Amino acid sequence: MKPVYVINGFLESGKTEFICFTLAQAYFQVKGKTLLILCEEGEKEYDSQLLERSRTEIERIENEEDFNPEYLTGLEKKHKPERIIIEFNGMWNYKNVKLPWYWKIEQQITTIDGSTFSMYYTNMRSLLAEMIRKSEMIIFNRCDTVRDQLNVYKRNIKAVNSSADVIFEDANGEINEIFEEDLPYDLTRETIALDDLSYGIWYLDSMDHPERYLGKKVSFVAMVLKPEEFPMDYFVPGRLAMTCCADDMAFLGYPCEFSGAGALKQREWIKVTASVLAGNSREQGGAGLTLQAVSVEKAKAPKEEVISFM
Repeated sequence: MKPVYVINGFLESGKTEFICFTLAQAYFQVKGKTLLILCEEGEKEYDSQLLERSRTEIERIENEEDFNPEYLTGLEKKHKPERIIIEFNGMWNYKNVKLPWYWKIEQQITTIDGSTFSMYYTNMRSLLAEMIRKSEMIIFNRCDTVRDQLNVYKRNIKAVNSSADVIFEDANGEINEIFEEDLPYDLTRETIALDDLSYGIWYLDSMDHPERYLGKKVSFVAMVLKPEEFPMDYFVPGRLAMTCCADDMAFLGYPCEFSGAGALKQREWIKVTASVLAGNSREQGGAGLTLQAVSVEKAKAPKEEVISFM
């Protein structure tokens, strides 16, 4: 299999700088050639000496229709590289990408200009979401002027890809600890009451920091989800969240043990108070949370049934 590294991002998001940094590292000075496929003309040029030292050959693809398995295979046969880096065009829909069958994506990284993220998130959310969805790492650079928004930015990313590592950088480099999250509820309380806004924040934070909630109780209004494969005494209380557009919803919730689960109806609204326990979550590589209901009662549907992370 041919190893492939995909670097996503909109124009001037820092893709070229990241690739140059990577090519210059000692760990990347390995045997064989690197094929670098550029899908757009950026502001920053690649240094010819760096390319020579790293044995990197450049090919450019200007038209989206040329980014197809046949054309890519031809480029590989021409250069016979050991590895391939793709600097992808952020205006192309990553959902449509098809690579040669024997090309294996080893890593996918998305770079984002923190100073323009809000604009792209508002106006090009679908394109951005497709880039983020399969990226292992999201790198926000140029965050000097938006440090007070980084909590929100992280939640926006985690809503689309909960397992991604999110890194923030300013002019001095990586921002090691952005915040002890500015959470909209009191962690010192034995029972944490969650409203429409704080539920989504709690869910994402509990995936990143499950230890904060073990042994506590949470109380919230939720929709009932009853997966067919669940035992009779389990269900999932949760909320729908829009991750990029109205057609792309995610149901956010943890499995909950409740002796009366069999009597609950699919998609009905309830208010649940539950203890937070250690459990299993495939999204977290086997570590996660489960709930154990203390009380469950019927509730009215909230005014806004779909939650937001803004």
